[in-house]
Amino acid sequence: MITLDVQNLESGYGEVKVLWGVSIKVKKGELTTIIGSNGSGKTTFLKAIMGIIPVWNGKIIFNGEDVTKLSTHSKVEKGIVMIPEGRLIFPEMSVLENLEMGAYTKRAMDRMQDSLDLVFSLFPRLKERIQQKAGTLSGGEQQMLAVARGLMSVPEILILDEPSLGLAPKLTIEIFETIKKLKNEGVTMLLVEQNVHLSLAITDYAYVMAEGKIVLEGTGEELERSDEVRKAYLGI
Repeated sequence: MITLDVQNLESGYGEVKVLWGVSIKVKKGELTTIIGSNGSGKTTFLKAIMGIIPVWNGKIIFNGEDVTKLSTHSKVEKGIVMIPEGRLIFPEMSVLENLEMGAYTKRAMDRMQDSLDLVFSLFPRLKERIQQKAGTLSGGEQQMLAVARGLMSVPEILILDEPSLGLAPKLTIEIFETIKKLKNEGVTMLLVEQNVHLSLAITDYAYVMAEGKIVLEGTGEELERSDEVRKAYLGI
């Protein structure tokens, strides 16, 4: 079953077109990844999906429904949840307060206790720091908190924008282990990530974006073996 079906998406900023007819599909329960170098249009694509910037052309179909023109808030209410680049947690609030902020929609509020049980089973370290101010956590813990807060919104699809950005290698591996755990839990995810090697190792299906277009796609395994990807991104 296809959870998210993006068809020929075009968008940009002002007069500048960034996306040139991008199409991807995300299957339910799978991890789908978009890789590409800086400036290839990955984050713009996620912003267009979320309704943060307008779609100029094309369609966004979510669980069979056309959600192209819905507001960001309405998309979150339906279960499209994005964890933005740079974490954007509330540093002066406690870990628990940050998590509660993730459960602000009606459907999420009704399931808050179940969601808390889930995130604390996935992130026992956050449970240990439940009353600690979020700003005092390490970079890796803050990223875990950002992911956990996203899960509090009870996502039908969780979109992760560069979750390993700015993290030390050890913490990057921890974040990828977390993503793998979520995948094993059956969480449908769309990951945008510059760490190509770690992404392709755990993804079900991947797309390569360059200059606002999809230039290559295949399973994680296929793309890892692709000479084009190896030369351009893996330095092999």
